[in-house]
Amino acid sequence: MKAQDCPFVSIVMPVRNEGPYIQRSLGAVLDQDYPQECVEILVVDGMSEDGTREFILEQQKIHPHVRLLENPGKIVPKGLNIAIANAKGEIFIRVDGHCVIAKDYVRRCVEALQHERVAGVGGPMETIGETPVAQSIALAMSSPFGVGNSAFRIRVNKRRYVDTVPFPAYRMSTLQEAGPFDETLVRNQDDEYNYRLRAMGGKLLLSPDIRSKYYSRSSLGSLWRQYFQYGFYKVRVLYKHPTQISLRQLVPPAFVGGLLGLLVLSMFGEIFRYGLLGFLVLYGLLNLSTSLVLSARHGWEHMLRLPLAFAILHVAYGLGFWAGLYDLVRHLLRKKTSH
Repeated sequence: MKAQDCPFVSIVMPVRNEGPYIQRSLGAVLDQDYPQECVEILVVDGMSEDGTREFILEQQKIHPHVRLLENPGKIVPKGLNIAIANAKGEIFIRVDGHCVIAKDYVRRCVEALQHERVAGVGGPMETIGETPVAQSIALAMSSPFGVGNSAFRIRVNKRRYVDTVPFPAYRMSTLQEAGPFDETLVRNQDDEYNYRLRAMGGKLLLSPDIRSKYYSRSSLGSLWRQYFQYGFYKVRVLYKHPTQISLRQLVPPAFVGGLLGLLVLSMFGEIFRYGLLGFLVLYGLLNLSTSLVLSARHGWEHMLRLPLAFAILHVAYGLGFWAGLYDLVRHLLRKKTSH
């Protein structure tokens, strides 16, 4: 692709405390085969304290098209809105600090936006882990049993329209029409934005030739926190866009709700205790059988960790969803009484 034929691209990286990953993630952005003179890289730092900011400043001296922007609000949606206000590109591509994009990522995104009538484009994401625990987490996050039919996570290898994409590319005109990212959403702000685009009549394209790698959480505790937040903020997204609800999003809260309901009812009758036991046995069999299949393919060392990782994905998301629903109802009641 010749420079004179290239639309100007703003690559945006909202980051905070990405010390272990920023060298690889920013390095992949700097190594694109898209003409450098047609790119600006906006790294929006959420007041990092682990050396991330210092690394970016050093890269800024070497690569003049890298710009460091400050995000005092620290969270991703605030960083994205700061980037939109400062971006000069015709095309806006978001890249996270926890991911590594393929060398042709920007070029493929630009080509897709030029040739397809879509609001946004992205590709399937390969989840990888660097430690034994992280590798098991990555397997769980790439399994339909773990994350349902999330096309970009289970790496569907065909072009298709989807509800959301990771690390998306948009035309700047599309962002200006849709408005800013929702700054009340610590998580799921990309889901909400993509639902908003779809409500406006836009389509989101998942293209298998747009490739990226995502580094999974390295501990089961951090995975719990991540998925609890996903469930918590998904409630706010679905409240804003109720027509976008899918079965995949409701299965974990239904699972947790059923489990808690049977647990309470088991105190009042033997039949409910048998129901709770059957519920747990059925889930355990599904969990263990899936873990066995994946361990047979990828190594038996995962067999001890995969059942825990699956349970955390489901229970943390489900509990987070119910906590988010409680928080939303309380917020709406307070709002109603204040009027």
